[in-house]
Amino acid sequence: MMCLMPEPRVSILRHPKVEATSLALVAGYVDGYAIRIFGTFVSFMSGNTTFAGIRLGRVNLAAALPPALAIVAFLGGSFTGNWFAHSNLRSSRAVIFATAAFVLALFVIFGFHHPLHPNADIPLLSFAMGLINPALVRVGREPINLTFVTGTLNRIGSHLAQASLHIKPTDPQGPQDTQLRRAMLETSVWIAFLAGAILSAIAAPLGALELLPASALLILFALIAVPKLQERSN
Repeated sequence: MMCLMPEPRVSILRHPKVEATSLALVAGYVDGYAIRIFGTFVSFMSGNTTFAGIRLGRVNLAAALPPALAIVAFLGGSFTGNWFAHSNLRSSRAVIFATAAFVLALFVIFGFHHPLHPNADIPLLSFAMGLINPALVRVGREPINLTFVTGTLNRIGSHLAQASLHIKPTDPQGPQDTQLRRAMLETSVWIAFLAGAILSAIAAPLGALELLPASALLILFALIAVPKLQERSN
């Protein structure tokens, strides 16, 4: 039986580094959309916590509600994604990606029939972003955050500092696994997130269809994560 896509392409897209940068790009893209349209992050919960705290301090409950809803929805997405990731379900990663893609597509469909409303729409996007985080938590032995770029930048600085002191990783995967290479990996994830935000601004003329590319990319990774397709490409 024929594969759904050529074997070399499947293998490349399944490479952990390619997957990490692609998912970070999606997160930056969706976050860029949300901050432009709603003025609220949907993957950067540190920023939302600060926003919510400032607005609560000013006793502006209406303004504090959108970032608070984003936090709750992100937590719900993270719980759901981790539940699937730690379950015995063989196709858990495919389910995670497919569900996130469905939520983004649902957001697009709602946008065609109803005017955008932050308190109703932000939770959908935040849930999707919280959902994809547990799908990939490390590349090799390096922990990866797809939406928490503060942690990414902190690890870049840490690896560079240790590289300058000639300190080797405590858990290397061979002689090529150095502090500098880990710094480069983290940098590629940060650049991908930045690129996603840039692409979101460029894609603004798409209007209601702007999130379809992100949904399509997640569908692609859902297909690649299907166990049967993995077996055929091996």
